[in-house]
Amino acid sequence: MVVIEAHVVPEGTESIRLQEYALHIFSGINTNQGIKKAIKRGLIRVNGLQASTGLWVKAGFKIELCDLELPPSKIYKLPLEVVYEDDHIAIINKPGGISVSGNRFRTVQNALPYNLRPSMRKNALPVFRPVHRIDSPTCGLLLVAKTADASAKLGKQFEDRLVKKRYRAVVIGSLHEKGKIDMQVDDKDAVSTFKLVKKSPSIRNRFLSMVDLYPETGRTHQLRIHMAGIGNPILGDKIYGTEGEILRGKGLFLCAAELQFTHPDSGEEMSISIDPPYKFGRFMEMEEKRWEKYNSESEIV
Repeated sequence: MVVIEAHVVPEGTESIRLQEYALHIFSGINTNQGIKKAIKRGLIRVNGLQASTGLWVKAGFKIELCDLELPPSKIYKLPLEVVYEDDHIAIINKPGGISVSGNRFRTVQNALPYNLRPSMRKNALPVFRPVHRIDSPTCGLLLVAKTADASAKLGKQFEDRLVKKRYRAVVIGSLHEKGKIDMQVDDKDAVSTFKLVKKSPSIRNRFLSMVDLYPETGRTHQLRIHMAGIGNPILGDKIYGTEGEILRGKGLFLCAAELQFTHPDSGEEMSISIDPPYKFGRFMEMEEKRWEKYNSESEIV
């Protein structure tokens, strides 16, 4: 257990319960629900002991915010592309086919110490913390907190839907120039919009469409479910795609290509983007060439 922040209750403090008092003393947690969860998990301790939400705070009490997560005993030495990094946050280009975190060794989180420099801030996290999810087969931008304060503020931005995300995908079939998908995911409201980038003919699929996808909500597998739900599954989707259309060794054609958010320390409006993998455009070009060749040979016959 690592102490991230510590506070001693000053003389003259009026009688108040721990859940209410702790909300105003730690920069790493700034919501009542966050404080409640931290106390229940044993992350907030009073005089070295685990406390309850209803504990009455008294002058002289030492209140500590801890982190139960410890750095991995063995670091996963996977080179990652670091798109942006400072003392508070980092953004990496997550490769497709690897989980962000979980009960396994080969995860992006276990590879972060190999790729990122430690934060020198007083509330630095002992473990770099990804603040949102990306499916294992999806590649692209992953936002990582390096301090408790950054983790809390970015988490609040995601909770309030202030973080804007753009994904680039190749889907099967033909799409309109733009559209909106309002379709529940796991019985919860879910909304996505799309904008067509380009379209190519395909012998196998008639058409392939490259699109930008904008999730307005953050349900698990939302974009994959939505595109399959309107009859245009993402190319290479082993779960929601069409049987027989999965490309061996090609992976999922879905990339988290852009993030827009407010920097948790400076307040600067950040807009970070990357190009999708080369295979996205290349595969569409190859399919179009195959289609042109097939049709030219058909005309000769």
